[in-house]
Amino acid sequence: MKILVTAFDAFDGESTNPALEAVHRLDTHIGEHVITKLEIPTVFHESKNVICKALKEDTYDVVLAIGQAGGRFEITPERVGINIDDARIPDNKGNQPIDKVIKEDGAPAYFSNLPVKKMVEAIKRAGVPARLSNTAGTFVCNHILYQLGYLADMSYPDLLFGFIHVPYIPEQVTDKPEKPSMSIDTITKGLTSAIKAISREEDIKVAMGETH
Repeated sequence: MKILVTAFDAFDGESTNPALEAVHRLDTHIGEHVITKLEIPTVFHESKNVICKALKEDTYDVVLAIGQAGGRFEITPERVGINIDDARIPDNKGNQPIDKVIKEDGAPAYFSNLPVKKMVEAIKRAGVPARLSNTAGTFVCNHILYQLGYLADMSYPDLLFGFIHVPYIPEQVTDKPEKPSMSIDTITKGLTSAIKAISREEDIKVAMGETH
């Protein structure tokens, strides 16, 4: 399959984004998949517009977005993007947020149609910590996952879509001693394993719920 893998640029005052660094390191062929890489801005709607342009210029079977979730210990494929009624939205330079309503068109939520549980298990088999996440947050990561669901629903019915969050890398936590991190090589290894597991086959039936 042809897979478009996107990653956000650095944001919130950081000089790097491990999502983008890891995506840069991905091979252009992973298993039977052909990989195209795309950097997107950490900005509401602008990020979606960059992806829309790519989808108009070429045909893809899958769009997989990668983002940073500082504070998480594992690589976390996301289950769902939600339709947020309102939010306090900072820009990608880390400035103070402004009040802005961002009610989206479309359903209350869109669930990733990737085999996310298979992807979690594949990452673990590669020796990389992973878990299934039920929240993509309420920032641009959730926005992109939701917008990918909306695009698939409205314009690209055969498109598979999903989102994966990755932790900080060690360079980012030198002044955040309480925060976990993961090496860029390990993140790249985990993402490669997750991408290899992508298919149109039904996902595995295994409990991956959370109590908190």
